[in-house]
Amino acid sequence: MVLLARDIMDPRVLTVDAAMDVRACARLLAERHRGYAIVEEGHEVVGIVTEWDFLSKVLASGVDPESLRVRAIATPGVRSCTPETPAEDLVQTMAVEGIRRIVVRDGPRVVGIVTSRDVLAMFRPYVDKLSRQIAGYHSDPAPLG
Repeated sequence: MVLLARDIMDPRVLTVDAAMDVRACARLLAERHRGYAIVEEGHEVVGIVTEWDFLSKVLASGVDPESLRVRAIATPGVRSCTPETPAEDLVQTMAVEGIRRIVVRDGPRVVGIVTSRDVLAMFRPYVDKLSRQIAGYHSDPAPLG
C-alpha cells in the first residue's frame, strides 16, 4: 500500500494575507495554536511565515510588529506537491532540502499541508508494531538446575 500526500496531510491550513501586520498575524497563530501560516496575495501563495521568522526577524531585531507586514518576514518559495504525491517522495524532499512543511495543492488551490510531525505520525504504527515484536522476543532465561 502506497501512502499519498492526501493520506497524511492536514487539511486545516491557516492562510494570511501578505498585507496583514505582523502583530495581528502573531495573535492569529497563537489563537489557532499554529506555528506557521501560508502567506497569500490574492489567491497566490507568496511565502510561509513561521515562529522562527517572528523570533529572528521581529523580536530579536527589535522591529515594531505593527509597522511591518507579514510578507516582509515570510520565507518565499514555498515547496508544494499534489495530493497524489507519494509520501516516500515527500519524505525524501523534506530530508534533502531540510524543510519541515510542504503545501499540498490541487491545481492552484491549497488543500492541505504535510509537516514533519505528520511524517513522524505516519511512521508511529510501524514503530509500535516493531516495538511489540521486539518485546515479544525478550524472555527471562529459564533457571538452570
